[in-house]
Amino acid sequence: MAVADLQALGRRVRDLRKRQGLSQGDLAGEGLSASYVSLIESGKRSPSKEILRALASRLDCDPEVLFELIETPESDDDVELELRYAELSLRSGQAQAAYDAFAVLHEQAQARADESLAARALWGRARALENLGRLEEAAADYERLHRAKPTAAVVAPLLVVVALCRCYRELGDLTRGVELAESALSELRDLDLAPSRESIEVISTLVGLYSERGDLYSAGNLAASAVETARTVEDRQALGAAYWNAGLVAHRTGRVADARMLVERALAIYAEGDNDRSVARLRIAHASVLLQGDQVRPRLAKSTLEEVLLSLDSIGGSAVDRAYCESGLARAALLLGESESAVEHARRGLDQLGPGHRLQTARLLVVLAAALLQTGRTDEAREVYERAALHLEASDASRQATFAWAELAEVLASSGDTERALWAYRQGMQLLGHRSFFGVQGNGLGASRSA
Repeated sequence: MAVADLQALGRRVRDLRKRQGLSQGDLAGEGLSASYVSLIESGKRSPSKEILRALASRLDCDPEVLFELIETPESDDDVELELRYAELSLRSGQAQAAYDAFAVLHEQAQARADESLAARALWGRARALENLGRLEEAAADYERLHRAKPTAAVVAPLLVVVALCRCYRELGDLTRGVELAESALSELRDLDLAPSRESIEVISTLVGLYSERGDLYSAGNLAASAVETARTVEDRQALGAAYWNAGLVAHRTGRVADARMLVERALAIYAEGDNDRSVARLRIAHASVLLQGDQVRPRLAKSTLEEVLLSLDSIGGSAVDRAYCESGLARAALLLGESESAVEHARRGLDQLGPGHRLQTARLLVVLAAALLQTGRTDEAREVYERAALHLEASDASRQATFAWAELAEVLASSGDTERALWAYRQGMQLLGHRSFFGVQGNGLGASRSA
């Protein structure tokens, strides 16, 4: 479709819509967003005949009134232009518009039996879904790509593995994430390929998964190996990824000074490139490190996170990115003694997450519980701590769950509820492989685990 035709089509759709007294949202209806209708009307999208037929039905006009302004068949140049538009939308933070465009392209690819276009469109749609916080849907699209195994010229298979692991990590399915990363690395070893940026990203991703699961010994060994391997590859971003996850391990093992150094090295490397989203995530990680150790700097962490939060809309930050930001702001507020502000930030972070985001939901619940405790709402804090611990257990994050159970036990003990404190301690110890001296049944309080 020529540019002039797109502009004419946009004007016609807008005129017909206004004659019918419809808003862009009314015209969008089911299966199409108002933002995509807006892009059509401004001449920035080339809709398929299927979409035009649906719009014509809602506009109460003959489809030919819209068809006459488009050329058929659609050329390869038109498809490439649409892919570029969709990618630009994704990078500029317009995740919904990107999703709409990639979804249309995927439908067209299936109709034409174009496997290459289908893979590229599916890759784009999955990333848009991830940015929208729809992680279960994103993981389903990534899994389809993983099974299809498109050629590296279309979509790099290892990048699909990394994206899948990222989703499963946030969804709390650490076991599936570890399985995918270990399988990919096993295949690479069998092929005896030289290290690459993508393979180091898979190793770094596995480091993060081991760390989340509480296997800090494996995480530490693999992190050191990843850094050494990355130094042999002429790709600065690979080294940045290795430093990033090595910093995460150092943070989890209490080596705060090392964690700061590693994250700052990663931040310096990523700042050299144009991956604004990764820089934002690293700044969030850096702020988290500033909130730990003997020399905490909550005011600097707070100002850093506030800057990142303001920038996320323009750089394509996801709902999960915002949730991490709010979690950090809640922790900073706690350290500054701003209890009510901490509660507000924690609740805003939880609002960003869907029901499947077990891991980050659990972390936010832990900081919310601490904030509620600081405000004197002990009963509410107890309930939130318990929810956090159960979320962490469901995510296979046994080490983190143990700490959450221990914090709950301390709250219960300090309030005089010795029986339930004992039960909470026992839950945490069982996660570490210790059997209780008091028997499996105890006092029956374990029944609340099913709540």
